[in-house]
Amino acid sequence: QVQLVESGGGLVQAGGSLRLSCAASGRTFSMYTKAWFRQAPGQEREFVAAISWSGGTTYYADSVKGRFTISRDNPKNTHYLQMNSLKPEDTAVYYCAAVRLVIDRATSRLADYDYWGQGTQVTVSS
Repeated sequence: QVQLVESGGGLVQAGGSLRLSCAASGRTFSMYTKAWFRQAPGQEREFVAAISWSGGTTYYADSVKGRFTISRDNPKNTHYLQMNSLKPEDTAVYYCAAVRLVIDRATSRLADYDYWGQGTQVTVSS
């Protein structure tokens, strides 16, 4: 049984910050690429950020570059999304995801990910 659980969402004013966490259980996720996606009401789920096994490679959507930072703590089986300078358009349900890949790389492709959290709501007020 593999389970991912997000936490840290909430309501914040524009320009503020939030830190999301994704805790994994059921397996050791040290060799899994991990990511964050988000889905706004009426929109398709979109890629936000990904991080490779080692943390040496990260990849960000253009819309969040310079504002969001993805990181991981493999001994804790947890990965994070630090969100700064939040904008109202960042409002969405944020989902964490993980996938076992044959090489240590990041991927932005939604279909690549096998394991998903239940989502945590982030609301940014103007």
